[in-house]
Amino acid sequence: MPFSVASAVRPLGDGTFTAALPAAWTVGPKPHGGFLLALVARAAVHAAGVAVPAAEGLAPLAVSAQFLRAPEVGPVLIRTDVRKAGRTATVVTAVLEQRGRGCVEASVTVGRLPAERPGYTDLPDMPAAPPANAVDLASLGPGGVYKLGGVCDVRLDQEGAGFLNGRTGDPLVLRLWAKPHGERPDPYFALLAGDISMPVTFNLGRFGWSPTVQLTALLRAEPAPGWLRLRVSCSAVHGQWFDEDAVVVDSTGRLVCQARQLALTPAG
Repeated sequence: MPFSVASAVRPLGDGTFTAALPAAWTVGPKPHGGFLLALVARAAVHAAGVAVPAAEGLAPLAVSAQFLRAPEVGPVLIRTDVRKAGRTATVVTAVLEQRGRGCVEASVTVGRLPAERPGYTDLPDMPAAPPANAVDLASLGPGGVYKLGGVCDVRLDQEGAGFLNGRTGDPLVLRLWAKPHGERPDPYFALLAGDISMPVTFNLGRFGWSPTVQLTALLRAEPAPGWLRLRVSCSAVHGQWFDEDAVVVDSTGRLVCQARQLALTPAG
């Protein structure tokens, strides 16, 4: 199932939406956090379009989400509330619920992504396509923990990913490339890509579930067709708390997403 179809939301006409969390878009048994962000962002953009009927070409500009609890695979409800309706920016809150319990609470700023070239950028130096020896995460198998490798193309640069060979001590920096199967990446897939990496703390030998507690993402441009390249890094690990920053660049070298999250890693 293509990403655009899997992440579709269905309006009920009163600011609420229904959606489904498919088993294919999970890490382990739990729906992927970036996929959940895409769902709430789609609902918020739809709600903004209703609030500002003359607006066209709306997209998420910023998404700030609190992850309250992990939902299960299956149906969910998304409740939206337009907090501010404007010509430049509309602010919508969205709560993803399952069985009457809130799972994700988000504030989404909606507007139009700039079409002009940026006046300034400071971006990672990465090739537009993955190197020949990059690890295809689909090779982990559809029944593995990282099921996303079976529904979109994700490649990991072996250089700097010491955990692949049982090595610890490499800097907490990973480089990846990602694109959806059968369609071009859109801003919602760029949002997912900002959370698509395995935790950088794998390079510390800390494996296991590393839940995101808070994530803020900025969408900067409409992605061009082709690979999205990602540089994912960490500034500090304090106890089980760690930060993770992702910079997402499209095939033309244009910045499309920046994401920063606070997460928990298994104890070292």
